[in-house]
Amino acid sequence: MGNPKMGNLKNNWESEIVNTSFEKTTGNDTWLTPKFIFDALNCEFDLDPCHIENPPFKTAKKWYTKEMDGLKQDWGGLVWCNPPYGKETKIWLEKCAEHNNCIVLIFNRMDTGYWHDIIFKQASAIKILKGRLKFLDASGTASKNPAGVGNILISFGKKAKEILRDSAIQGKFIELEME
Repeated sequence: MGNPKMGNLKNNWESEIVNTSFEKTTGNDTWLTPKFIFDALNCEFDLDPCHIENPPFKTAKKWYTKEMDGLKQDWGGLVWCNPPYGKETKIWLEKCAEHNNCIVLIFNRMDTGYWHDIIFKQASAIKILKGRLKFLDASGTASKNPAGVGNILISFGKKAKEILRDSAIQGKFIELEME
């Protein structure tokens, strides 16, 4: 019957909107993955659907920019995805899960609905990164401060899981049992 003092937990905790107002911000929403992440993954990605024009380094053989809307494009091969954070994260994770050959970098927010509805049910593994990343601006310059919250890499599919497991990235690798 539940604890009456707790109320309806589903209504209290089921928000899909992630409150990021407490985090540090510069007003810039273009933050790139540090190059050492790609070096440590030691693989070649076929597609990056969240890319920028004129990047400081190559992330994949093919990419889509914001203007091209990677969510509306066909995905093929091994995909790297550092999606826009916030309200859009869930729809990118749904596309990654559907593609099922992808490594995703997001904030470590295991309390959100998309973790329970998508990641814990469909991802093959996660790697909780040790420390916080300093993302890069569009020129490739690292931010002065690390991210306001920890980051995590998520794999969807067998090949992506193996790459994540074998990577030289510091952190804790956890294989997930897909439902």
